[in-house]
Amino acid sequence: MLNDLKHHLREDKMSHILCPGCGHGTIMNALVHSIDELDLDKDKTVIVSGIGCSSRIPGYLNFNTLHTTHGRALAFATGIKLANPELKVIVITGDGDASAIGGNHLIHACRRNIDITTIIFNNNIYGMTSGQFSPMTPVGSYATTAPYGNIDRGFDLCNLAIGAGATYVARGTAYHVSMLTKLITEAVSSKGFSVVEAVSHCPTYYGRRNQLKDAVTMLEWQKDHAMPAKAFEKLPEEKTKGKFPIGVLHDKPAPEYCEEYQKIIDAQKEDN
Repeated sequence: MLNDLKHHLREDKMSHILCPGCGHGTIMNALVHSIDELDLDKDKTVIVSGIGCSSRIPGYLNFNTLHTTHGRALAFATGIKLANPELKVIVITGDGDASAIGGNHLIHACRRNIDITTIIFNNNIYGMTSGQFSPMTPVGSYATTAPYGNIDRGFDLCNLAIGAGATYVARGTAYHVSMLTKLITEAVSSKGFSVVEAVSHCPTYYGRRNQLKDAVTMLEWQKDHAMPAKAFEKLPEEKTKGKFPIGVLHDKPAPEYCEEYQKIIDAQKEDN
């Protein structure tokens, strides 16, 4: 199967910069399998990223790719989609890139419901720049900028996306690879703004500083704390404490931005 997928990769850019045990490689693998299953046209697929460990991944993918500035991936992606709505646009971003400096872009991309798929690689830390805490770092966790424990409450990125207007929102993990692949496939196929939070792990910075031993231990944590969304919804709060739901969390189609914009253009042409 790997050989069948090699044409999706820029082999001359290997080996990658990801640390041993990093969950980002697994998520990239899920994305590649989804792209292959959907048989996307390379010439009509654009993969955009900002800055961070996850944002280096487009460099390894053999598509039209754009590595942009910190937090601005969705702004660039919006321009690409509006300029050529026929393109399939996928954004790869990290928890800091998407929810800190890029948080406002995320909110308004959701609100517009533009047909872009955003995959947020959430490893709870700024891994590329030495392990500072991010808006997704759990309370009490340690980071280089929180040596005595983080006191900031984290976002629930999926709830944020739903509240802002995204029409397809899901969460998967690097442990549940088959589910994650399916969720990405559904997100890319969905018309409108789609968000997939991919729970990842950073053994180099987050894991070591928080005494999580190694990548295997961190994957086991994902297995033990994730719960199917339908089961999660049925349980009382005391039964879900410390757990988080995975799967499709929201799927409610709405008018897509580019199509609505085109209607305005067509109406003006008719009037003139």
